[in-house]
Amino acid sequence: MIKLFQSWWKNRGKRTVAALPADNIPEHVAIIMDGNGRWARNKGLPRIVGHRNGMKAVKRATIAADELGIRILTLYAFSTENWKRPKDEVDFLMSLPQEFLALELEELIEKNVQVRMMGHTDNLPRHTLEAMEEAVSRTENNTGLILNFALNYGSRREMTESMKVIAREVQTGQLSPEDITEEMINSHLLSQGLSDPDLLIRTGGELRLSNFMLWQAAYSELWFTDLYWPEFGREQLVEAVAEYQRRTRRYGGLS
Repeated sequence: MIKLFQSWWKNRGKRTVAALPADNIPEHVAIIMDGNGRWARNKGLPRIVGHRNGMKAVKRATIAADELGIRILTLYAFSTENWKRPKDEVDFLMSLPQEFLALELEELIEKNVQVRMMGHTDNLPRHTLEAMEEAVSRTENNTGLILNFALNYGSRREMTESMKVIAREVQTGQLSPEDITEEMINSHLLSQGLSDPDLLIRTGGELRLSNFMLWQAAYSELWFTDLYWPEFGREQLVEAVAEYQRRTRRYGGLS
């Protein structure tokens, strides 16, 4: 009986995933991974312990997204505003991509995951950027889940920079104002080549977007949870997708 229960518990998550209708799985899920520091504080631990446990949640979310058949998983890893944090915390956060990829890159390659990075490369330490560039290069031909890290990313800066490029193209005659469409703007954003998020998740109990994919999330379904990011796993992703499937996306229309 004990072995039977252990087997049931081990496979419970997979059966829950299988229970979701496969014809309405969001193609692109984006997550604001919030609450690492508060999770650690509640346990009387340093904030960096929360960030390290958050790294474990990244792996759980990636595995669950792949099992669900999600095509793109975008994770808000570090914002352009996060540089305001204490230097020792920023330094630790900048070490995590290198640490995560050292541990997980070979498995990501084996699982056919394609790693991407969406963000501004200036200010990033050399070791952080080199780790990301290696992962992107070694997985660029993979055709499975796209694991997209938003690193040193801020939506307002993204849009500002894209508008500057478009303005220069108009100024030099490469474009006319009439050529500027939503599709053309999309092609100038850091997320170019990716579909807009169908589902945007935020952990940690806050109810805001925090400068994350403001253009791309115009019609995203939003799902918030009070759970801190280190507590997030397959069960919560399945719950969010199940809620997404219960909604009707109208895009401003009636049906």
